[in-house]
Amino acid sequence: MSPLKNKKAIITGGGRGLGKATALAFAKEGIAVAITGRNEKILKETVSELQAFGVLAIYAVFDVGNYEEVQKSVKTIVETFGSIDILVNNAGIAAVGSFNEMEVSQWTDIIQTNVMGMYYVTKEVLPYLLHQNSGDIINVSSTAGLTGNANVSAYSASKFAVIGMSESLMKEVRKNNIRVNTLTPSTIESDMTIDLGFAKKDSQDSVLQPEDFAELIVAGLKLPRRAMLKSAALWSTNP
Repeated sequence: MSPLKNKKAIITGGGRGLGKATALAFAKEGIAVAITGRNEKILKETVSELQAFGVLAIYAVFDVGNYEEVQKSVKTIVETFGSIDILVNNAGIAAVGSFNEMEVSQWTDIIQTNVMGMYYVTKEVLPYLLHQNSGDIINVSSTAGLTGNANVSAYSASKFAVIGMSESLMKEVRKNNIRVNTLTPSTIESDMTIDLGFAKKDSQDSVLQPEDFAELIVAGLKLPRRAMLKSAALWSTNP
């Protein structure tokens, strides 16, 4: 029997890509899953796939960058589940453009979603984890948060911020038996990376797949509670 069976998780950006792969991996382990996003049609389709594994699966439509929506939706999810054990902060956006050419509004949107969105959701979930003195928070950064590159300044800045926020939180809540893990994957094939030109569709042999990412998360969660995967960088074996 999986040590994760009957746990309850929230995955932001859980309708497709990395979030969906993680949700499916969780469902296979017997974890009840709440996925969030902004596209209700996609969320409904993913929930149907999750329910096929015999777990409780629900969705919530909201923008992580809107604090009022986050407050209301997290409260509803926890009321439905009765408790929460795992939070995967996966929702994020990106854009390519030079420092001067990218519109200020687009730069701001990336920071609002990737940094403030993660902060908002964590702020609302954390009190429940503190109350039960247990839990796991997985924050998705990127190799772009380890080193900057041309034409992705906003995305890179947001992912650097995620690492700093995540590591600070980890040091605050370790004493409460809450594990905070920061993941920094390299390029993973997803709708976003394909649209931005960072990956090609059906490139399984050359680029990381969402399922690889999900497997790492599950492995970290299965560690004994005395052990914590503080950070992990997932790379493709193909240069």
